[in-house]
Amino acid sequence: MGKEWAVLSPDEKQDLLFEKWLAPANTVFTSTETQRLYRERVTRIKAAIRLQKPDRVPIMPAIGFLPAYYAGTTPRDVMYDYDQLFRAWRKFTLDFAPDVHTGIANPGSGHLFDILDYKLYNWPGHGIAPEFSYQALEGEYVKADEYDALLQDPSDFFRRVYLPRVLGAFAPFSELPPLTYILELPTTGPNLAAYGLPVMQEALQKLAEAGREALKWIGYVGRFNQEMASAGFPASFAGFTKAPFDTIGDTLRGTKGIMMDMYRQPAQLLKALDVITPIMINMGVSATRANGNPLIFIPLHKGADGFLSDKQFRTFYWPSFKKLLLGLIAEGCVPCCFAEGGYNSRLEIIKDIPKAKTVWLFDATDMSRAKQILGDTACIAGNVPISLLSVGTTRDVEDYVKNLIDIAGKGGGFIMANGAVMDRVKPENVHAMIDLTKEYGVYK
Repeated sequence: MGKEWAVLSPDEKQDLLFEKWLAPANTVFTSTETQRLYRERVTRIKAAIRLQKPDRVPIMPAIGFLPAYYAGTTPRDVMYDYDQLFRAWRKFTLDFAPDVHTGIANPGSGHLFDILDYKLYNWPGHGIAPEFSYQALEGEYVKADEYDALLQDPSDFFRRVYLPRVLGAFAPFSELPPLTYILELPTTGPNLAAYGLPVMQEALQKLAEAGREALKWIGYVGRFNQEMASAGFPASFAGFTKAPFDTIGDTLRGTKGIMMDMYRQPAQLLKALDVITPIMINMGVSATRANGNPLIFIPLHKGADGFLSDKQFRTFYWPSFKKLLLGLIAEGCVPCCFAEGGYNSRLEIIKDIPKAKTVWLFDATDMSRAKQILGDTACIAGNVPISLLSVGTTRDVEDYVKNLIDIAGKGGGFIMANGAVMDRVKPENVHAMIDLTKEYGVYK
C-alpha cells in the first residue's frame, strides 16, 4: 500500500479496495458471461453496503458444513481429504449460485490440528463423531493472575504461555526465555541454548511438519478461490477478526473467567481490552490488504441480549468493539458483524457508527426494529432462522423470505442471509431462500 495509501481518506481507501475486489488479480474468467456475473455480484453487494438500491437484494448465505452433507460426505472426510473438500464446496456453489462463495478455509485441516495437538476444540473425527460439527472446549487458558504478563508483552505471552496451553506441539516453548533477553554478545548464547535441547528440537520439527501441511492446505484454498472467481463468484470475506471482549472471553479467560473478571478485576480487564484492540484491528486490515476484498467477518459471541446487562455492554463490550470498527473503517475495510443471538437491546447503542460503512448480519433480532433504527446508518442482513431451514417446508421459507424482503429490504441496504451457520438443513429450503430472493427481491 505504501506512503500513497497513508494519505488517502477512509472513503478513498474503501473505493480502491472495492476496485480490487471488482477486478481480482490473476483471474482469467471462463467467459465474458462469468466476468459480467462476477462484476454484477460485487456491485450488488457494494450498493447494499452503501445503503443504495442494487438491481436486487444480494444473497450471502452463512455456510458451515452444509456442502459436505449436500455432497453426500461427512465433515470428517472434508477436513482430512482436501480433494473431497474442494469438490463438495464447488458443487454447492455452482448448484445454489449465491452472490458470493464462502471459500473452503472454514472447515480447517484435520491433519494440521492433529500435528499441533490442538486443544481448543473437538472436531469431526477427533472427540466428535465424523458426521457432526465442532465443539468448543472452554477453559481458563489464561489465568486470573496473568493479566500483568499479558499486558506487558502480548507477543511473548502468546509464544511462551498461551500457545503451549492450547497447542501441544508448543508445550516446550513454555521453558524458553523471552526473546527480549537477547540484547548483546554476552546474552546471546545463554538465551538461545534452550533451542538446542532434544525436546525443543522435536517441537521445532513438529512445527516444520505443521508448516508443510498448512502450505499444502492453503494451496487448495487459493486454488478454490481462483476457480470460483473465474466461474463468476466473488469470495464473501477477505478474512476475519474478533471483538476484543470476545477475544479474551472465548479462548483466553473463557466465559466463566471473563464474567468473574468484570466483578473482581474490572480495571485489569479494561486494560487488556485496550491492548487487544489494535491487534484485532491489524488482523482484519492485513487480511483485506492481502486479499483485495474490503469485507471482514466479525462473529459476535458475548454481546447478545441477556448475556451482559446494558451497563456491562456499554462498559466492557462496546467501547473496544467500536474502536475496532473505527480502526477497520479508517483503513477502508467493511466490518461485517455477525450478531449471534438477539441484539434487540443493543440497536440504539450500535447505531453510533459512521454511515454506510458496516454490515450487521442478525440472527434472532427483530428485523423491523433493526430496519427502523439502523436502516439509515448500516446495511442489515439475515435473519432466516436455522430452525425454519431445518424443519420447515419450502412454502414456509418462501413466505418468510417474502416478508423479510418487504420489511428489511425496503429502500435498499439489505442482504439476504440465514440467521446462523447452516449445517444439516434441508437443501430444498436453501434453494427456496436463494431462488425466491432472486425472483421477488428485485428493485423496480
